[in-house]
Amino acid sequence: MTTLKIDNRTARWLWLAQQGLGETPTGPLDLAGMIRDLGFVQLDTIQVVARAHHHILWSRNQNYREPMLDRLLARDRAVFEHFTHDASVIPMEFLPMWRRQFDRMRDYYGRAGWVKGLPGPEDRARIKARITEEGPLSTQDFDTRIEGEKAMWRRPPHKLALDYMWYAGELATCHRVNFTKVYDLAERVFPAELREERLSEAQQIDWLCHGALDRMGFGTPGDVQRFWDAVTRGEAGAWAEAAALVPVEIEGADGTWAKALAPADFETRLACLTPPTSRLRILNPFDPAIRDRTRLARLFGFEYRVEMFVPAAKRIWGYYVFPILEGDRFVGRIEIKADRRSSALNVLNLWPEPGVKWPAARHRKLEAELLRLARFAGVTEIHRRD
Repeated sequence: MTTLKIDNRTARWLWLAQQGLGETPTGPLDLAGMIRDLGFVQLDTIQVVARAHHHILWSRNQNYREPMLDRLLARDRAVFEHFTHDASVIPMEFLPMWRRQFDRMRDYYGRAGWVKGLPGPEDRARIKARITEEGPLSTQDFDTRIEGEKAMWRRPPHKLALDYMWYAGELATCHRVNFTKVYDLAERVFPAELREERLSEAQQIDWLCHGALDRMGFGTPGDVQRFWDAVTRGEAGAWAEAAALVPVEIEGADGTWAKALAPADFETRLACLTPPTSRLRILNPFDPAIRDRTRLARLFGFEYRVEMFVPAAKRIWGYYVFPILEGDRFVGRIEIKADRRSSALNVLNLWPEPGVKWPAARHRKLEAELLRLARFAGVTEIHRRD
């Protein structure tokens, strides 16, 4: 099959379209459909402006508001929580294809050397019995304590047991209270028809790999593996060799070319491709469009890293810095923080990208996006550092 060569601008347009960032973020909101198109949305507890999952969804449709995801999880049972590369919300309809991930995480968590103090089967059975009899419980409903040194990442025994059973698919998140996870029996959360559906190991791998490449638009077997982090590199490689895929070469921002694979309908996607909206958007550091820093640098020439876990003296930018996307390029980064007590969105720093001019029109676009983001965060004023 002839290898298709895709210039850098086309590759960027396609990537943004695949990530739900090609269209203006307005209009009717289909939240379940948005999550389905993305595949999953990463959860994160840090709330500098808004928690990552809410910001990610709002970036794609600014009619989104935070209670909507809670209803989708707790009332509609349209999504469930589990682990991709990190804790995420996943469409409930994907459950039959997720069984191997429950098994993989159970096996990993059960043998991982860093999980010290995991309660044994009898203790876990007692915790599960409490949930069976009393109903959904959170970690706050138990009182076991960490024994010995209290290191940063250590958890009390009951939390280890709850997490183990959650990873294994025995328990599920039924809802959250102030972002605290509440656990229930999986059979009381997951619909029976989905729990009972059985797919072979090969079928699940095929679905996961196709689903990853379909959502990326193009990528290597390594990219496919990392998307869900639910197959091994070997499984992704074997799938790529057997699947009917389109060989492509993608031009990077620096003019170099790299080989990749694309779905069978790739040429149709290219024919339907339109330029991305010129709307300026402040993206979350955990946005799926920028999660793969290598791809981000290769396609956009934008070097970015998350520095909240970097010692302050070693940070290049700041604790929580947001990339700024305009059209098909990243034009800068901004450090902002919501102060709900004073009802203000504080702009701490703005760094234009090297070589990118910031005329008055671009500053006006930024001001408009800050106002939209302030409304989303529930604050009323924009404060700039002098």
